Amino acid sequence: MDLGIAGKHALVCAASKGLGRACALSLAENGVNLTLIARTPGPLEETAEEIRKATGVTVNAVAGDIVSAEGREKALAACPQVDILVNNAGGPPPGDFRDWDREDWIKALDANMLTAIELIKATIDPMIERKFGRIVNITSGSVKSPIPALGMSNGARAGLTGFCAGLSRQVAQHNVTINNLLPGPFETDRLTANTKSAAEKAGQAFEEVWKQRQQANPSKRFGQPREFGEACAFLASAQAGYIVGQNLLLDGGAFNSTF
Repeated sequence: MDLGIAGKHALVCAASKGLGRACALSLAENGVNLTLIARTPGPLEETAEEIRKATGVTVNAVAGDIVSAEGREKALAACPQVDILVNNAGGPPPGDFRDWDREDWIKALDANMLTAIELIKATIDPMIERKFGRIVNITSGSVKSPIPALGMSNGARAGLTGFCAGLSRQVAQHNVTINNLLPGPFETDRLTANTKSAAEKAGQAFEEVWKQRQQANPSKRFGQPREFGEACAFLASAQAGYIVGQNLLLDGGAFNSTF
């Protein structure tokens, strides 16, 4: 399928690894020029060069923290026309809410709610003027099924979801869509690190816990980043203009629900 977005420009956040990288690659394979931002220059430039060689699109690499005002300014300066915005940022650490103070909560809100809103604010009016815009927020399956140890993530991402539910209905008439991708367990560095931590706490081998978690999923496996990236590319497509304010859960069926 021709997604109808060749020649468009996308800003992809936290794009050097994992799900952000997968989204960037899938967009590039559909002819989208990219601006990638991530905090670590080495892996970021490696990803950018790999995508350039594989697809031939223009890829700008911006080293910076998208959660900071300075990082957002750098990213937007490198991509003055944002047709497609992929919001993404690492989640806050797990823990017990009794141990978190106001500063902890503000950091979580900045990373997983307010940064995305700031980027939407900076890009949505030009999208409206051009009569095309696609905003995809990478949130979490915890928006639908809260994870007890990730209270800050549950709260911040749910806040972004609520905000976008309202805004998406206001801008849909201009062919500007806002939707959310909710990942469950995907084979990323973050999943590996979390599994190692869980295995150490339980006194079990990493491989044992990894396999147990795979078997607990109805699909009996973890998701591949490639699958996630392709879903992002479709939500960014010309054909997805009637998909508005939705939360697409990619979790192998882990969330048990009829609707």
